[in-house]
Amino acid sequence: MRSATGLTGSGSRDWIVQRLSAVILAVYTILILGWILLHPGFDYTAWYGFMMTLPMKIFSLLAILSLVGHAWVGMWTVFTDYITPAQVGPSASAYRLILQCATIVAIIVFMVWGIQIFWAH
Repeated sequence: MRSATGLTGSGSRDWIVQRLSAVILAVYTILILGWILLHPGFDYTAWYGFMMTLPMKIFSLLAILSLVGHAWVGMWTVFTDYITPAQVGPSASAYRLILQCATIVAIIVFMVWGIQIFWAH
């Protein structure tokens, strides 16, 4: 019986999610930085025009979802590895539950906010 699971319920699948999401986020970051370097002195209109094209909106959505998966797997791992009875005492499970719930709320808020930025126009 598991009291808490990672994103997929399988350590190897969570590992794959973590690595795949890292690659997607790296490619997204390189694309954004590349565009900035190729467009020195850009203004809001140029940035908006670039970011609101359908391919960038789709890639941004993929990046947001990748960030959600990456953040959850990473934080779940940190909480289960370091918020233990050996580290913080007998209240470790309660602390871990509070931190995991706060993380879930934050991730959902940031995900919804990110999606609204790109798709609520």
